[in-house]
Amino acid sequence: MKTPMTQLDDETVRSMAIGAVFSDFGGKINSLDFHRKDDLLVTASEDDSVRLYDIATAKLLKTTFHKKHGADRICFTHHPSSVICSSKYNLDATGESLRYLSMYDNRCLRYFKGHKERIVSLCMSPVNDSFMSGSLDHSVRIWDLRVNACQGILHLRGRPTVAYDQQGLVFAVAMEGGAIKLFDSRSYDKGPFDTFLVGGDTAEVCDIKFSSDGKSMLLTTTNNNIYILDAYGGEKRCGYSLEPSPNVIIEATFTPDGQYVVSGSGDGNLHAWSINKRNEVACWNSHIGVPSCLKWAPRRAMFAAASSVLTFWIPNDSNAEPTRMDTEAGVEAEHPSQ
Repeated sequence: MKTPMTQLDDETVRSMAIGAVFSDFGGKINSLDFHRKDDLLVTASEDDSVRLYDIATAKLLKTTFHKKHGADRICFTHHPSSVICSSKYNLDATGESLRYLSMYDNRCLRYFKGHKERIVSLCMSPVNDSFMSGSLDHSVRIWDLRVNACQGILHLRGRPTVAYDQQGLVFAVAMEGGAIKLFDSRSYDKGPFDTFLVGGDTAEVCDIKFSSDGKSMLLTTTNNNIYILDAYGGEKRCGYSLEPSPNVIIEATFTPDGQYVVSGSGDGNLHAWSINKRNEVACWNSHIGVPSCLKWAPRRAMFAAASSVLTFWIPNDSNAEPTRMDTEAGVEAEHPSQ
């Protein structure tokens, strides 16, 4: 399973195949995230579980259940065993829309109150303890892991989507009508320093990602169009239309070198494109239906795709069968810190 990141080429991308399968989830996987530096992956799913995996060995390390709040959007902090998880249940009653969780000793380190409706976008700053959340209550909130109180609020139209660039200097917010606003993360209270309009698509942007070199932005819309924009000028570099997926929002991802984009589709296939050549490099059967989660590992020739089943994809250099890992590891229920 250990496949260090080398320079990708068309042949390597085409050779990607399922290397491990985890099929013991009790529902759809809502979100997943890779740690930036450690070989770890975390998932949040409809069965209220948060699961931590070692991606180098394809092992499930720990499972915790969160029946009171649920587990919706999830992202790692800088610490390899700490995550931020958004709540699905009791938002009106508790206001506890976000929790800072320690996977190591299964404690809730902090609650973050503010959002009144479900959080649909969540991201951690790559350089400090700031993180952002976008909610169906039409607001983006900026937080600090060390403080309970919200540090800043942006009120927007429509479903907001947020992302930091890889240096943490800029963040992007997408909103109704295909508008992408760029903010200086150190002085966001001054308003956006630039606004891009993705013309011709009235669907809402449901995901934004910056490439690791900061030169490109990847937008996915709710009607399954994918756009790659120049991150400096906002020009559309290329776009792809995928099969519709009613009731499932798909995800697309850059490769770490920023040369390729991989995406799910409503027909159950995965597609890979070369950004520079603007051509499709590969199309695979996902084997898991329509994947709602898709991310490429930051430092490996590997990506994870998930529906109600989690799959790890690696370059296929043999005819070996995929590893099946359905065993539970350290199943616990969440308890708050005292």
